[in-house]
Amino acid sequence: MTTLSEAIHSGALRGNVLASTCPSRDILKHVTSRWGVLVLIALQGGTKRFAELRRLIGGVSDRMLAQTLQLLEEDGFVLRHDHQEVPPRVDYTLTPMGEEVAEHVRALADWIEGNLPRIMAHQSEPAETV
Repeated sequence: MTTLSEAIHSGALRGNVLASTCPSRDILKHVTSRWGVLVLIALQGGTKRFAELRRLIGGVSDRMLAQTLQLLEEDGFVLRHDHQEVPPRVDYTLTPMGEEVAEHVRALADWIEGNLPRIMAHQSEPAETV
């Protein structure tokens, strides 16, 4: 009999994001949230401290940044390293799995940035009535 852990690691068990009870939905929410995407992209440039991330990601509050980092850490995408120093020094970096998912959200963000004029033009058009 195969254990759940063995099924997961062998690839026999996959998520189904369209199923309402699938845990992949929560992970998708963490990765594709406004702040999740931006944290993953910011960390693609290498290890960052909390204040550095806050400066890079315009408009994020300390609370939302801390919450986002915690969720991404729980999902295995971000590694938190506490140097146990005074004053406190904590670094954040992407794990190998975090690097993989960051590449995907970066591709989406790049597509949006590259197509921004088209998107903005569409948004300014009057809505069609059916």
